[in-house]
Amino acid sequence: MIEFPKHFLWGSATSAYQVEGNNTNSDWWPWEKQTGKENSGAACRHYELYGQDFDLAKDLNHNTHRLSIEWARIEPLEGEFSDKELKHYVDVIFALKARNIEPMVTLHHFTNPIWFSQLGGWENSRAVGLFSRYCEFVVSVLAKHVHYWITINEPTIYSSHAYIFGTWPPQAKSLLKAKNVQDNQTWAHIKVYSLINKIYKEQNLPKPVIGIAHHISAVYSCKDSLRNRLAIFLRDQVYNYWILDNILRHKAMDFIGLNYYSRMLVDVKNWSLGSFLWGNCPDNHQPLKKNSLGWDIYPQGLLRVLLKLKKYNLPVIITENGICTNDDNQRWEFLYDHLKNVHLAIEQGVDVRGYLYWSLLDNFEWHNGYDPRFGLIDVNYTTFHRTVRESARKFAQVCKNGVLE
Repeated sequence: MIEFPKHFLWGSATSAYQVEGNNTNSDWWPWEKQTGKENSGAACRHYELYGQDFDLAKDLNHNTHRLSIEWARIEPLEGEFSDKELKHYVDVIFALKARNIEPMVTLHHFTNPIWFSQLGGWENSRAVGLFSRYCEFVVSVLAKHVHYWITINEPTIYSSHAYIFGTWPPQAKSLLKAKNVQDNQTWAHIKVYSLINKIYKEQNLPKPVIGIAHHISAVYSCKDSLRNRLAIFLRDQVYNYWILDNILRHKAMDFIGLNYYSRMLVDVKNWSLGSFLWGNCPDNHQPLKKNSLGWDIYPQGLLRVLLKLKKYNLPVIITENGICTNDDNQRWEFLYDHLKNVHLAIEQGVDVRGYLYWSLLDNFEWHNGYDPRFGLIDVNYTTFHRTVRESARKFAQVCKNGVLE
């Protein structure tokens, strides 16, 4: 029997664009149509059905839920803010609190207002100020109801997918632009960290808890070589730790939100920069089970990453960890094995405060559309009927008792 600490945060996560539906003022909405990608459309209709979804989360013994606010709903045109949409999110927060579920609110989860993208998005030197203005509008109203804030979700994934690989809008392929975007998002976090604290102080509220949700992969070598060792060092710096080091130099983080899914298996074939930064072993050496997107399932990597985060001497909350699969037995196996490794990290002195599974619901998985099934809850995209999976019920027992049998 494995016992987790008392007052552990147990639950799941969602993001607005992936579940709400009809986010017509967001940059992804026209991009899906222009590129012929699967359209997000009505998504899970969570915008209307959030009460039903939170009832299910409560029944599953979740005490925390991570959600995001859609910037494009709040500020559909530059400088024009919607009190109606802000009230919607107030109602969403109230719905969670009425069910004794702690809200953890993300202010930016990949999507931008169309007008912001037309100005150059996160490449624009005004981006930090524009984002801060939106955050001030939201936080000023929500402060008295929210304790946990995440400013930005996965800045390294956003910059790499939108500005290096070119798979997301604006489909740029430029290391220079990617670096600029990542720098701007880092500075945005630092500025908004101070802003949120200022708002709480002005409103005479207890100090909030603020972090980012940072994607980290466990980086391993396929075989030992000088090039592979160098690649591991570079990837750890570029993807995993540079952004944390930078933010913490400015003392602008209260916890590390960790999003962990898989490993990178490095096998550098030549001396090109691309090989060092994103080339992985093409030969399926050290084969592992995979999820339906072909990502390696490697629970031990979560322990390795958590132990590396110990040096920062900050609490860690696992803000995303999950599997897309059509085999629900595999989902429970994934959950069980990753939770075991979380507990091993706690035993070795890592201050892990919570675990949020990705995701509460099956949802729109960006450029991969609706095929990947990450949810604890199955969503029928024709009828929007929800069906709780057996893995969710097993996880519910862990959430209830803090015990992994």
